[in-house]
Amino acid sequence: MSNRASASPTHDAIQIRMREEGESSMFAVIMAGGKGARFWPRSREKMPKHLLDILGERTIIQETAARLRPLVPPERTLIVTGSSHAAELARQLPEIPGENILIEPVGRNTAPCIGWAALHIQERAGDAVMACLPADHRIADETVFLRVLDAAARAAAHGALVTVGIQPTGPETGYGYIEQGSPLPAEGQDPVYKVRSFREKPERATAEQFLRQGGFVWNSGIFVWRASTILSEIECRLPALHQGLLKIRAAMGTDREEEIVASVYEGLQGVSIDYGVMEKAQEVLVILGGFGWSDLGSWDALWEILPKDAEGNAVRGEWVGIDARRSLIHSPGKLVALVGVEDLLVVDTPDALLICRRGRSQGIRQVVETLEKRRLDDYL
Repeated sequence: MSNRASASPTHDAIQIRMREEGESSMFAVIMAGGKGARFWPRSREKMPKHLLDILGERTIIQETAARLRPLVPPERTLIVTGSSHAAELARQLPEIPGENILIEPVGRNTAPCIGWAALHIQERAGDAVMACLPADHRIADETVFLRVLDAAARAAAHGALVTVGIQPTGPETGYGYIEQGSPLPAEGQDPVYKVRSFREKPERATAEQFLRQGGFVWNSGIFVWRASTILSEIECRLPALHQGLLKIRAAMGTDREEEIVASVYEGLQGVSIDYGVMEKAQEVLVILGGFGWSDLGSWDALWEILPKDAEGNAVRGEWVGIDARRSLIHSPGKLVALVGVEDLLVVDTPDALLICRRGRSQGIRQVVETLEKRRLDDYL
């Protein structure tokens, strides 16, 4: 299976407009941190989910980089990751220049990651627009995705903080929510609103209330802004991080750069860009992204988006099902037979087997925590 964006009038129009209007300096920052514990046993500390081929022949991060290419070529694509994943990322994405893979000495959430990337973009291209997005999302309609990202870039070029919101399909408690304010005059096919508020991941009753009330969308974690805009907001909202970024900026291009980055990161508190900046900023816009989005947060989420047989089973690998329904079977190397069962997640790897009730995959994180406590490092 391949989600490579095919040639289309929309793709061509985006590229032509960018050449004509001089916005071809847009950068992308792919945030490739985290362990993806909920995709255990496929996902491990040295091979998190964005480095896995759980959707098809290409890995998730290969899909992410490929879908950006009509808007952002490899030389303007930056990836922020940890040292344990950098070599595999370079192997999977040979088109990305080595200097574009920024290796964090320690993970400190998304605000430091984005601030550091903004410094690099300013150093190379001045005050360019930058799109920041996670490495592990699945996008069904790449043409609409590019159109939305292009529209967000045009809004961001005028100094706005822009985020992408997803229309909820249910009272999901695993996502943050964005409350829409007044709409802006329509300039394209994708509605843009002022943001009234950001809401943390809610309890189910609150999520149900959001859906009944309307005007709330899921926070996709995709952001677009100018490098100067986000650095100015960090200076205002996160002064300690700003001071650290100033030290890094002063050391960039010197033989002490790596040492200074490590020293600064060691002293930083972990903070997300949502909590540290977006929830406090005054002028934020949200553009609605109707492009078939999933954050691929769990095996349950994967079952939801994969094609299924007549009995609701989503299968990768050889299998035999007798009176088996609504299950996920992920076993590329071994035949799986299910008899008289339903609503299961079955994931087989050479050294571990997961069997879980569908709908309970959030508990897989507890399996990983138990392995850590027992120091069963070979399975992590």
